[in-house]
Amino acid sequence: MTDLRIVVSTYAGLEQVLADEIRALGGRDIEIHTRAVSCTGDKGFMYKANFSLRTALKVMFNVSAFPVKDADSLYKGVYEIDWPSYFRGDQTFAVRCILSSDLFDNNLFPALKAKDAIADRFRKATGKRPDVSREEPDFEVQLFIFRNTCQVLINSSGASLHLRGYRTEVDKAPLSEVLAAGIILLSGWEPHIPLIDFMCGSGTIPIEAALIAGRIPPGTFRKRYAFEQWLDFDEALYQTIREKQLDKIVDQEARIYGNELNKWVYRKACENVESAGVEDMVRLSCGDFRDFDSGEKRGTIIINPPYGEKLALEEVESFYASIGERLKHGYSGFQAWILTGSPEGAAAIGLRPHRRIKVFNGPIECRLLGFELFKGKRNERFDTQAGTDTAG
Repeated sequence: MTDLRIVVSTYAGLEQVLADEIRALGGRDIEIHTRAVSCTGDKGFMYKANFSLRTALKVMFNVSAFPVKDADSLYKGVYEIDWPSYFRGDQTFAVRCILSSDLFDNNLFPALKAKDAIADRFRKATGKRPDVSREEPDFEVQLFIFRNTCQVLINSSGASLHLRGYRTEVDKAPLSEVLAAGIILLSGWEPHIPLIDFMCGSGTIPIEAALIAGRIPPGTFRKRYAFEQWLDFDEALYQTIREKQLDKIVDQEARIYGNELNKWVYRKACENVESAGVEDMVRLSCGDFRDFDSGEKRGTIIINPPYGEKLALEEVESFYASIGERLKHGYSGFQAWILTGSPEGAAAIGLRPHRRIKVFNGPIECRLLGFELFKGKRNERFDTQAGTDTAG
């Protein structure tokens, strides 16, 4: 089976976690980039990556790279690719472009030029131009134009892989499943350790933790991948890979707790937990986090408190201060990880993190703050050192 150069995109800050996942899955020649990891693998690995990677957004493979100096050279480079060998003329397609070059004023023009090249190549070969679909195309082409080089990739995933398929309805601005899985893996949590999210929203962190604990592939709930529409799709190979990954699922007696104040959101979290089939691992409750008590004496806390539009600026400091108080006085012996996009909120917690990791929640720059919680003053246990920013 022919090797492919595969590029897997992710959120900034999760690159190393994704690289570790790819390595464990069997990817070779791994290279870390900004918001992406590349590797070598065959068609079967591409199927497996889509089905099994928890921190991947899209799995793409490189079909061409060529120098570009203007619109004509871009058109020529894209036109020379044998597009009718990849998809049919009666299927829809789309072209996206990420631009980091002074050659073009915006990313829309090169995308349009590439669309024309693909359509013209089809018209010459078949006499018909395929239609363009911006929303749900059968086939998606991704251009990366960096300085004077254009890379052409094909998106094998289709819609972003953070759309697992288990969520029914969600709260406003829910945490991405990919980011939730990423921060759990960054925390170093292990399934035998109790995990608590006492402001769990629609349940994303508890559910992703349960999937990790049970070794349940994130693709279990997925209904469709783009590669299933391709001319060279090997359904027998995909089903074999899928079954082998599902065979790795284990019965795990994990103790994972989620708590949510809003009754409507709590009900949606319950529906999502049931949809994901992890009711045996996730225990949900409804109430104020200040009153929540799991009964556990040790464990890991991972929370994503509201910030930005969810919480007015004047409320941030008092709210985050109450989080700090609850952690300090109610969770001695625990580790806590807080994801926040609010520097003011982070400062108001009143606890010194032992680790600060920069990650992005979409366009929002955040910090994943790690705390070791214990009784008494910190300097009575060990010398204090300010946590430093890391990439992961």
